[in-house]
Amino acid sequence: MNGELDLRDLYAATAGRLVAQVYAMTGDFAEAQDVVQEAFAKVLARPSLLRHVDSPEAWLCRVAVNAARSRHRRRALFDRIARSGRLRPAETVPPVSPDRVALVAALQRLPRATREAVVLHHLADLPVAEVAATLGCSVETVKTRLVRGRRALAEHLRDQDREKSCV
Repeated sequence: MNGELDLRDLYAATAGRLVAQVYAMTGDFAEAQDVVQEAFAKVLARPSLLRHVDSPEAWLCRVAVNAARSRHRRRALFDRIARSGRLRPAETVPPVSPDRVALVAALQRLPRATREAVVLHHLADLPVAEVAATLGCSVETVKTRLVRGRRALAEHLRDQDREKSCV
């Protein structure tokens, strides 16, 4: 495989067949589409996966089928647990507040690495050391991202408040 162009060609040539094959195995067309997309996403993220493969289509099919099997096992396990009565009924989810919508919009404006650190620390309540371990970076890097993230969030939220007051 030689890059993104080859992957596009491979997708164009094989995706339809792969979806049809997985659909025939699972009986769920949407599921087949999802797992084939997952297989291609793996290759897009790491093109080297196909470097030493004799048949990329066969490899992609195996990855898609394995993903479908994993999903089926998870669903079956969930169904068994649900039928056993061990799951408590889901609580009613409260509506999303305008403040939460504004916060999420401001978070989306942050660089990905900064946003991840802010969300893990401030929304998921992870300690800085755990955020660092999760993100694979140093504690100092996380602290820097948190400072920059809080500063940028404050600015973005102020901008949103100004925009609201002008309307």
